[in-house]
Amino acid sequence: MTENIRNIALVGQSDTGKTTLTEALLLESGAINTAGKVENGNTVCDFEPLEKEHQHSLSVAVVNLEQNDKHINILDTPGYPDFMGHSLSALCAVESVAVVINASAGIEMITRRMLEQAATQKLCRMIIINKIDIPELDLSSLLAEIKTAFGNECLPINLPAENGTKVIDCFLNNTGESDLGAVEKAHTEIIDQVVEVDEDLMEIYLEQGDELTPEQLHKPFEKALREGHLVPICFVSARTGAGIPELLNIFTELMPNPLEGNPHSFFQGEGDKATSLTITPDPDKHIVAHVFKVTADPFIGKLGVFRIHQGTITKDSQLYIGDARKPFKAGHLLKLQGKQQIEVEQAFPGDICALAKVDTISFNTVLHDSHDEDQIHHETQEFPAPMYGLAISAKRQGDEQKIGTTLQRLAGEDPCLQLKHDAVLNQTVLRGLGELHLRITLEKMQKHYNVEVETSQPKIPYRETISINAEGHHRHKKQTGGAGQFGEVFLRVEPLKRGGGFEFVNAIAGGVIPSVYIPAVQKGIQQVLESGAIVGYPLQDIKVTIYDGKHHAVDSKEIAFVSAGKKAFLDAINKAKPLVLEPIVKAEITTPEEQMGTITGDLASKRGRIQGSEMRPPNMVCVKAEVPLSELNNYQTELKSATGGNGSFTMEFSHYEPVPSNIQQQLRAEFKPSESED
Repeated sequence: MTENIRNIALVGQSDTGKTTLTEALLLESGAINTAGKVENGNTVCDFEPLEKEHQHSLSVAVVNLEQNDKHINILDTPGYPDFMGHSLSALCAVESVAVVINASAGIEMITRRMLEQAATQKLCRMIIINKIDIPELDLSSLLAEIKTAFGNECLPINLPAENGTKVIDCFLNNTGESDLGAVEKAHTEIIDQVVEVDEDLMEIYLEQGDELTPEQLHKPFEKALREGHLVPICFVSARTGAGIPELLNIFTELMPNPLEGNPHSFFQGEGDKATSLTITPDPDKHIVAHVFKVTADPFIGKLGVFRIHQGTITKDSQLYIGDARKPFKAGHLLKLQGKQQIEVEQAFPGDICALAKVDTISFNTVLHDSHDEDQIHHETQEFPAPMYGLAISAKRQGDEQKIGTTLQRLAGEDPCLQLKHDAVLNQTVLRGLGELHLRITLEKMQKHYNVEVETSQPKIPYRETISINAEGHHRHKKQTGGAGQFGEVFLRVEPLKRGGGFEFVNAIAGGVIPSVYIPAVQKGIQQVLESGAIVGYPLQDIKVTIYDGKHHAVDSKEIAFVSAGKKAFLDAINKAKPLVLEPIVKAEITTPEEQMGTITGDLASKRGRIQGSEMRPPNMVCVKAEVPLSELNNYQTELKSATGGNGSFTMEFSHYEPVPSNIQQQLRAEFKPSESED
């Protein structure tokens, strides 16, 4: 039942040992007989071939275990920043987030980000310091660093002892010596922190000085977790097993069940009309479940993994996906143990389950069993913007459709994978969070779907415009025997302000060009607007006025005025001091404070203009700048290298500006206009 369920996401930087820790927990609980090893490719969580090959988690794995009559769902998440989208999606399914820290590496980028995200989503947080068996660790300094970075609410709930070979409780126990000193001091600190949220209990504690019982401390402990007043720290070695039984006991006895944790936020309606909706973990109410993970396998179909927030799902349940009008039968309700799928009869609020072979299921949708729950949405999760891009093209002729279908499937699994086709540049660009992110995606395409692609740097969407007024003229005349072709056009061009687009004015008087041919003139002008005049990119911010011309009663035809309009326009542009415009983006770069000088200097070398900066806790700086997009093609990789993986950036289009003259000359030299008949 719901009160016996615990949902915990293990998050943290790569190489902190999350997958090995999950193996140790499964072994301790009896869920497996032998613990696998990442390097041997036989862990429960890293079951995908690419995970075994790279020896890193690449998506969220779900496992479960039974301990002390409690059912614990554990979500093992990737640690590479490139796969942070998967890690963040797991937060939608849990009450508690356990941030795992490598005892020898200390606080890293993902440590900070996940603790911040969990706090933002009002999830209960704890810190697990793993690898305490490594010799010559300075755990006292690490504890001090954690408190400085994340606050004095971060307090040990147990302590390493006997050189990291065991741990000793300091929450319910106040005696003994640890590797970090007397247990009594740590015991007093955490008890003081817990009783602060319960005035009645604090009075008993202060006035009588009595040792408090576990029963007295349970509710205040849960409240302190919910309010972020306490972030307990525990110590383990997943490799040796030190602290694993104690960690399991903390999960079962102290971490909140779905009735005790802060409820997840849901809304009903769209846009400004959306209203907050109260969802309660009541097994007898309508079903509401949220899909936080989707995988698509070319052989076994789609698998949707979801958290039940309300109601009871059975294999006979009729479910709607989002606003769909037609329900489907749940059929096979599954519990996941890594790759293994175990069929169950029913599942209650708080549990995490999966459904297979439901083609219409998709990431971030809500499953429900009544139209009363139409237009229900889980609170929007903010994901990092995919900044690293590659242009994709077919390696084998005829694979274009297959590539599009495959990439759409993969983008449906990953909230930080974005596929976009630019009709103007005639290219398809795949964007992700970094080079590794896209490399793994392309490997998956090849190995799972037998689709290979060519990749290149995305084209920059330059634009062309003019800088002064000018006039253009062209007479189109052809005589090839029989009826000929004739059309003559006079026009003028004027620059508009940036973002002005295109304006066309017909100032013809006296019928020198019959009105029936004006659309043909416009068509010729439009062809130049789309294909460009000097470097092959679309024209913008131009006003064109057609004011004179001539026609022939017999030889004038639409094709003649298309050609005359096109070449008169080209003539005017070449006289109007044409310019190449480049896209300028607003970039926000978040970097450790000590790297700020390096980052601003690098931005200046990229023709960037610093707009300002602001401090971000803890010890981070957000630098705001306007930078030409062409200078940021590989910036994700460069920033990662410059900041040791601790930097991040976002960008959005701002405006267009003229490129420097040397770049315009280079682009003009490289441009090869297509031949066209006169």
